[in-house]
Amino acid sequence: MKRICIDMDEVMADAVAEHILRYNRDHTRQINRDELHGKWLWDIVSQDQHAVLESYLRSDDFFEVLDVMPHAQRVIERLHDRYEVFIATAAMEVPTSFVAKYRWLGKHFPYIQPSHIVFCGDKSILNADFLIDDNPRQLRRFQGEGILYHAHHNVNVTGFKRVKDWLAVEDLFLS
Repeated sequence: MKRICIDMDEVMADAVAEHILRYNRDHTRQINRDELHGKWLWDIVSQDQHAVLESYLRSDDFFEVLDVMPHAQRVIERLHDRYEVFIATAAMEVPTSFVAKYRWLGKHFPYIQPSHIVFCGDKSILNADFLIDDNPRQLRRFQGEGILYHAHHNVNVTGFKRVKDWLAVEDLFLS
C-alpha cells in the first residue's frame, strides 16, 4: 500500500484565515487575502507587528479553532481507504501547538490513528511515497514525490506537481 503524508496548516486547516481574523480584530489596519498573493503574512505586516503574529500562533486555542479546508475531511477519509495516510506537521516551529493540533485532528479526522500523526520539523525524515504540503521548503528535501498544495505564498513556485484544492487531490489520487 502506498503511503501519503499530509501537512496540516494551509493544507488541511485554514490557519491564515484565523491569523487574519485575530489581526483584524486587534488592529485598525485591516488585512485581506488579496494582499497575500505571492507573499507570506509576515511579508505584509510591518516588522514591529511580527511579535503579535507570533503571539497568536502561541496562544492556547489558535490551532484548535481552525476551519477545515473545503472537502478535506471527505477526501482524506477516501484516501485513508486506499493509502496509508500519515499527518505530518512541522509542529516543532510552534511547540506550544502540539495539544491543540492533536485535539483538532481528533475532532475533525477521528479515523486517523494517533500512531499516524507525526509532529516534526524537517520533513525530509518522512518515509513516504508522497507528501502533500504548501511549503516548498519541505518538499525540496523530501525523498518521495512532493505535491505542492496551492496557497497564497506559493503561487510563483514551480518545479512541483501542484494541486489547487482537495478536489484536485481527489482527482490525482482517487480517479
